Amino acid sequence: MLTVGRLADAAGVGRETIRYYERVGLLDEPPRSRAGYRHYPAEAIDRLRFIRRAQELGFTLAEITELLDLRIDEVSACVTVEARARAKLATVEDKIGDLRRIGHSLERLVQKCVARQPTSECPILEELEAGRQVPQKGDTG
Repeated sequence: MLTVGRLADAAGVGRETIRYYERVGLLDEPPRSRAGYRHYPAEAIDRLRFIRRAQELGFTLAEITELLDLRIDEVSACVTVEARARAKLATVEDKIGDLRRIGHSLERLVQKCVARQPTSECPILEELEAGRQVPQKGDTG
């Protein structure tokens, strides 16, 4: 059995993260000692690592809850998890496209900038004030 501090160290997360995961149901609340200390089973390390890795891949806590439920579901097939991973991949690819469009817009603005020009004549600030938007998916230009 592990205390919250030892579990946090072993899994590479903070103590408050563990407590939060308990509150939202990602981690079962462990039994407590007579002194009130939480005592986690060693398996909690693997669960926390799973959660952390899923977050690194962009899954939300709600999505991670669903993945964890699928992990113990004897009826669901791997294709269900694959579909969720493909949906997440599509979301990530959309975000990459959005970031590229933002990058191109910023690049265009930076190229307009003339060094040592007063900020009252700054083309970047002027464009921001004009309210021009970053081109959206499907826009040309």
